Amino acid sequence: MDQATDRALEGHNRPRNPGVRLDPAWFESVGVNASAVERRAATLTTRRSVKKEYQAAWLVKALTCIDLTTLSGDDTPERVRRLCAKARRPLAGDLLAALGLEDAPPTVAAVCVYPTMVPPAVRALEGSGVPVASVATGFPAGLTPLKVRLDEIRYAVGEGAAEIDVVITRAHVLSRDWTALYDEVAAMREACGPAHLKTILGTGDLKTLRNVYAASMVAMQAGADFIKTSTGKEDVNATLPVSLVMVRALRDYRERAGVDIGFKPAGGLRAAKDALAWLILMKEELALPWLQPDLFRIGASGLLTDIERQLDHYATGRYSAAHRHAMA
Repeated sequence: MDQATDRALEGHNRPRNPGVRLDPAWFESVGVNASAVERRAATLTTRRSVKKEYQAAWLVKALTCIDLTTLSGDDTPERVRRLCAKARRPLAGDLLAALGLEDAPPTVAAVCVYPTMVPPAVRALEGSGVPVASVATGFPAGLTPLKVRLDEIRYAVGEGAAEIDVVITRAHVLSRDWTALYDEVAAMREACGPAHLKTILGTGDLKTLRNVYAASMVAMQAGADFIKTSTGKEDVNATLPVSLVMVRALRDYRERAGVDIGFKPAGGLRAAKDALAWLILMKEELALPWLQPDLFRIGASGLLTDIERQLDHYATGRYSAAHRHAMA
């Protein structure tokens, strides 16, 4: 086993999703009641209140599920190295002491970057146990030729990425060409080799909740280890109603295939209360295993700043300025 494969496997103990053959019967007859979904999503955060030390504990949990992300056109190796330093030690020493976490300081779940930024990220995170995730496949639009997209996956894995966040061709969903979508995701899964596959559906482009459910199920049948809402570049990114439909698909897939698949909301999650809302969703719909980073991730960058500020307020009774918690 080569060094790149060793790095890719580091920190991943959950069995991969082997996938199943494409079976439209699992989703073609499934309807989605949009108004019922909206009502259920609206009550998630009103039925449960998390305060004081319990809120602090939930926020630390959310921190450990963050894929700390930089996907900007002006990314540099130095910016990535600084972000990785934050990933290794997201909370300052005095705050760790106040929270009683000095003996087991938390880290984020992963650092997510563009393929060319994988090598500096891998070097900066060496020995930390924090894996590197890379977007690929013509992110964010995913409209480059399939061969080019597969080569991009292989490049990122070869450089040490342990996780690959791919984007699907949304046109396959809009035209309901499930065979084309299945074959595309299956090819991406094969190209990932040992790296875990996170499939971005681009839900803001899929038009209907029924399309979201069907695309989720096809991606899982094709071998996706995670399904992810958005690239963060669409006009509409992660929302609770869309996430509810996707986690119901996770639940249905588990009942049919006996495999647990992960979930990752991304895009627009900036406030600590957003993190709490999605944690509540996972606990209410899928129970405690989906509050762990091997099955739940939050794609974000600025979210960590607000989580730090809320934890600092819990520890000191005062809100600190955002500039005290720089990302990079």
